[in-house]
Amino acid sequence: MDTVQQLLTRIHDAVAIEAIGLAAKAGLNTRQVYNIISGAAGSSASFKHLVPQLFGDDEPISSESSDISPTRTNQKKHFPSPLSSTAQQVLIASSQLSPNTKAHRLAQFYLGDADAVFIASQLCTGTTKLTPASSPFEVAKVGVIGLGAMGMGMAMSLLRAGYPVQGYDVIPAAAKAFAQAPGQASIGSTIQETIAGASVVLLMVQNAAQAEDVLFGSGGIGAASLVDGAVVILSSTVAPAFTRELNAKLGALHRNIALVDAPVSGGIARAANGTLTIICSGDEPALNQVTPLLLAMSGTEENLFKIDGGIGSASSIKTVNQLLAGVHIAAAAEALSFAASLGLNTRRTFQDLLQGSAWSWMLENRGPQMLDADWTPHSALAIFVKDLGIVLDEARRLGYYAPIAATAHTLYLQGAAQGWEKEADSGVVRLWQFGAGTTITSSVTAMAANTASASPRDYEILSAATTLATLPAVHSENMLESIQDVVNSGSVPVLVVLDDDPTGTQTCHDIDVLTVWDIATLEDQFRRDSSGFFILTNSRALPSDKAKDLIITICNNLKAASQSTDTAFEIVLRGDSTLRGHLPEEPEAAEAALGKFDGWVLAPFFAQGGRLTIDDVHYVKEGDDLVPVSQTPFAQDATFGYKSSNLRDYITEKCGNRFDASSFLSISIEDIRTGGAAAVTAKLLTLPAQANTVIIVNAVEESDMHVFVAGLLDAEKKGRRYLYRTGAAFVSSRLGISSIPPLTLQDLDKQGANLAPNHGGLIIAGSHVPKTTAQLEELRKSRGDELDVIELDVAELLESDEAVAGQMNAVAATVSAKLEAGTDVLVMTSRELVKGECAVSSLEIGSRVASALVQLLESVEVRPRYLIAKGGITSSDAASKALRMRRARVIGQAAPGVPLWRCDEITSRHCGVAYVVFPGNVGSNTTLAEVVTSWARS
Repeated sequence: MDTVQQLLTRIHDAVAIEAIGLAAKAGLNTRQVYNIISGAAGSSASFKHLVPQLFGDDEPISSESSDISPTRTNQKKHFPSPLSSTAQQVLIASSQLSPNTKAHRLAQFYLGDADAVFIASQLCTGTTKLTPASSPFEVAKVGVIGLGAMGMGMAMSLLRAGYPVQGYDVIPAAAKAFAQAPGQASIGSTIQETIAGASVVLLMVQNAAQAEDVLFGSGGIGAASLVDGAVVILSSTVAPAFTRELNAKLGALHRNIALVDAPVSGGIARAANGTLTIICSGDEPALNQVTPLLLAMSGTEENLFKIDGGIGSASSIKTVNQLLAGVHIAAAAEALSFAASLGLNTRRTFQDLLQGSAWSWMLENRGPQMLDADWTPHSALAIFVKDLGIVLDEARRLGYYAPIAATAHTLYLQGAAQGWEKEADSGVVRLWQFGAGTTITSSVTAMAANTASASPRDYEILSAATTLATLPAVHSENMLESIQDVVNSGSVPVLVVLDDDPTGTQTCHDIDVLTVWDIATLEDQFRRDSSGFFILTNSRALPSDKAKDLIITICNNLKAASQSTDTAFEIVLRGDSTLRGHLPEEPEAAEAALGKFDGWVLAPFFAQGGRLTIDDVHYVKEGDDLVPVSQTPFAQDATFGYKSSNLRDYITEKCGNRFDASSFLSISIEDIRTGGAAAVTAKLLTLPAQANTVIIVNAVEESDMHVFVAGLLDAEKKGRRYLYRTGAAFVSSRLGISSIPPLTLQDLDKQGANLAPNHGGLIIAGSHVPKTTAQLEELRKSRGDELDVIELDVAELLESDEAVAGQMNAVAATVSAKLEAGTDVLVMTSRELVKGECAVSSLEIGSRVASALVQLLESVEVRPRYLIAKGGITSSDAASKALRMRRARVIGQAAPGVPLWRCDEITSRHCGVAYVVFPGNVGSNTTLAEVVTSWARS
């Protein structure tokens, strides 16, 4: 461990002075540069310790001998260490100079004067605060050119501040997404239209060439569209010299058009929530005019820095920051790869490095991606090919020696040559895999302690509109049609969905659901030549040991039935989209019966319920809030509670030491929307067969799941075999089932259903989740005297069997009379949740309550016009026990996410009744009332 820290600290020490030396050479106030970068992405422990020594602020460390000694272990291992070797040569050369401290020797090496950084820190900078113009700057429109991940977030921040914003992007889908944003958002059909009439034009394009083309390409039509007196804000990372050239060109128009040099830092998340670090320079009047807009994107004055020195000064500081950031990423890759070559636990090494002198912002931020082999391009490798190129161009212009930046730039160029330029910059770590045969993820060993005890990561509640608007545009191709072609061809196995409660049918229609699983019934179902079917296990109502035994039994029966009918099948363990259920017991039971799979696929996304997965974090959409699922009441479930919103943490929490940090593969929104099905397939196939891996699927719209499934089917064609733990959305995507509008009683009447039109409807509610309670309150308020309400005291339902049976018979008689009279009836359990002393006893209470409701339904002799069962356990027992369904047909939904069944078997009770399986946690507060009202007698 010490040798790894030595290697990394050596690089950080040398590059800290290389960077601040470049700032001094560029004529920047080095103290101001230090103040900005020490809180930005270029920061490191070395930068914070060494640079203040040059200002006379900090005492040097007592011993400096180790940093010029060769790291013998990497020589013995024949490990390539280009950055460490370069830094070592710099340190050796500087050690021959006369100053007493390492920092001053390095400063003399780079600048020829040990005091040059101190002298530059004394440069007059004036005020660093921006002052809004004394007379308000009227903003008729802000034109934003470039609606990528960063530009979209910045445009959304301006909208939230009340500015009218017109956006433009060369990708139509990005423009379309912005057009749907709340506020005064509009889309320009051309660059010229977007610029025309804009008081302020914000350029957030990829590089200098694009910025030049926007304004002066095609004969300068963009610049010609600017109104007199407009302000152009350039926030792209470009060379300082380019910024000055662009300013001169705008000045040559003689139309009082100002340029503000305003590069940004902070990444996609801070762009989305309006807390970017913004460094700005330019003419004072123009800066003051746009201060309110800059504050709208930075959030606070503390995130907004004014740099004296005119146009180009802000870009110069951004250049220094990017020198440090780019080197620190590559240095982290070199150090972690070196740790792997030594056989160290790279996860533990990473944590240790964060606590000591080797810390850097980029190590902390990019290290997890390297350890997880996650190359999702939140920041693409190509950015540092460009940005370090800018650093070297600026160094060349100034006659400045920057050997460490040059070495890092070469590493990024090598990564780009491997075809990784559009993948994550942290993917540069793979160079050591090819050059030295080292893979850092393979060196992560399982921890001895149960990792379930580790504290889960915390996540903030996000704005749904802002967050979703910053995502890449949805994939343009309709993948559902291609899935349907594959499914209809008969070339894929029959999909058997083991549903742990009945609500998993909520996205499907025209499909069978079985409540029994004997071999004969399964053989009959396989012979029906369907693409898939459900088996209602209701295992969520069972203790974990019984749930595991049940899954093993069903899987063994399926295996026997498939062999006798020569039918291939695959399993989905459909679970709760809010993560409640038996994990890992059910997947491990399926493995025990069916053998090892090539990975578990975890996909809890469910659009109709507002269950979205972004960056591996699972959210519940409540209004315009995306609430991390661990902060919702679902996570407090008495039986299946949990603490983690990040699905990696959730799996670790539930499964303990079976999985470690190297056990996860993420299929990101970027993979799906940018790369499409082919990228999904390629990523899946990076895993070896029978890997102990959990594949996490991110999705926010059904089209995302369609793209994933299309890629998945192609991976299956190549021999892969997966076990699925998913929400309902995956099932309908995998079966190629397109959505249909909710069905009404009138629709069922047209289908010839026997609806008993003169009878009342019956609603049975056993669910205790807060969503159900709120829906019941709204139902009672909405229907008033048209609804007869009977409330059952849960405490009384836990008494002796004889007492409960007598009570249910009496209630059933009342219900039957009301139904026959045409009155709709609600039977609900009391709302105070009764918990047991442990998870098992809480399940037992739920089972006792469900049993009482079954007795009630069995005793109701009058056929209701419809039957709504509210809650998973309630609806399962009502179907299989009270209504005696063995095979029902899912005919559609009564509302989005609310399944509608019908059983036409003559052995069932109330044959053909419209049976609504209403999940406890789906819909708005008014959804239940809306269904009951629409199904009321006319």
